[in-house]
Amino acid sequence: MIGKLALIIRREYLAKVRNRSFIVMTILSPLLIVGMIVLIVYLTKINDNEKRVISVLNESAFFYDEFSSSETLSYVRFDGLTLQQAQDSTNSLGYYGLLYLPQMDNAEEVAQAAYLYTKDNPNTQVTQKLEAVFQKKLRQGRMEKLGVSAEQFSEIEKPFEINLATFEGEKSIKGINEIKAFIGGGFGYAIMMFIIIYGGFVMRSVIEEKTSRIIEVIISSVKPFQLMLGKIIGTSLAGITQFVIWIVSASLLLFLVVLFLGLDLSVLSGEAAMAPGPMGSAADFNSIVNDDMLLYTREILNIPWALLIGSFLIYFILGYLIYSSIYAAIGAAVDNETDTQQFIFPIILPLMLAIYVGFFSVFSNPHGPIAVGFSLFPLTSPIVMLMRLPGGIGEGGVPLWQLILSIALLIVTFLGIVTLAAKIYRVGILMYGKRPTYKELFKWLRY
Repeated sequence: MIGKLALIIRREYLAKVRNRSFIVMTILSPLLIVGMIVLIVYLTKINDNEKRVISVLNESAFFYDEFSSSETLSYVRFDGLTLQQAQDSTNSLGYYGLLYLPQMDNAEEVAQAAYLYTKDNPNTQVTQKLEAVFQKKLRQGRMEKLGVSAEQFSEIEKPFEINLATFEGEKSIKGINEIKAFIGGGFGYAIMMFIIIYGGFVMRSVIEEKTSRIIEVIISSVKPFQLMLGKIIGTSLAGITQFVIWIVSASLLLFLVVLFLGLDLSVLSGEAAMAPGPMGSAADFNSIVNDDMLLYTREILNIPWALLIGSFLIYFILGYLIYSSIYAAIGAAVDNETDTQQFIFPIILPLMLAIYVGFFSVFSNPHGPIAVGFSLFPLTSPIVMLMRLPGGIGEGGVPLWQLILSIALLIVTFLGIVTLAAKIYRVGILMYGKRPTYKELFKWLRY
């Protein structure tokens, strides 16, 4: 049995890696991946450099010096114009919008009667910046009525961030749990894409051999279970080969692009938007940013990478074996790819749930019942558990019993599904000319 299984695995592996489309995609995909990253960086940089101009028609005695230009927003004052003339001038000059402040008795009334005129619905960031200007001025006016001076108001307005530390006395930082979830989610997303792509390869391979009637010759020499398992393992080895080539070549190509083109990947992280505003001198601000970067670096380095990579391989293998067995059974049950559509969605649904529900649950509470439940359920655990594992094992991380139980459930599920899939495969591989229903598939399971 082992010798025949090895021959099938070798045949499937060589058939895949020698295929012209496999070779082309192996070479082309890293170029497309790096090209896409370069394009995103370029477009993000262009988008960030866009500067919007807003004309200001201020007929009141308030808010005159409040609107100061920034890197992304600048203001042009209109004086001595009517509202209609200001609107026409804004349109003819191609400005983003017109901020109109009518004549009123006090700042509160001016703010209530103010309007921002734009061609279309305004950008949310623009309205938030304008509202922040009004809010600060109104708050200052209200405080002055209560006897608070401008200097005292500035002191009151200083932002506050609570200090964070572990019980061991190490300083911690906000947002690291989200970063860990994203890292784990990246591993989980890779598993999902691999299952969808290479599970489909297994299904199409079975359909091709079935429709060409080659399967009738092969099945006379080996058992259906051996053939199914050989196809799954051979295709997965070909996929892993392609996957490794993609990672190595794309990483090397991206390094060369960054080195020779001076590509700045930091625009993708949004660090500028996340960093707190400076409260003192530029030197103080730089010191704060550097300290934060050191903390982020320390936390990322403290992620149990050996555990994460080892768990990724385990969940990757078990998850792929489970889903590819189902794909092989579907391929054996139908005569063409068109008939597979009714069966594909129920397979992809758990993977989609794992990605979306996993992100929401792990972000909000990685130890909550939803996150724990999805990380134990075999059809979603390869993705959701990897989102939780960057926090480590034990206190503050995933309890060891949950990790062991999750893997055990995966193994049991694989044995159960591969047994059921083999029954469908054994009957369906020689069935022609009839589109199977779910009812018929359940009948095949009892044969």
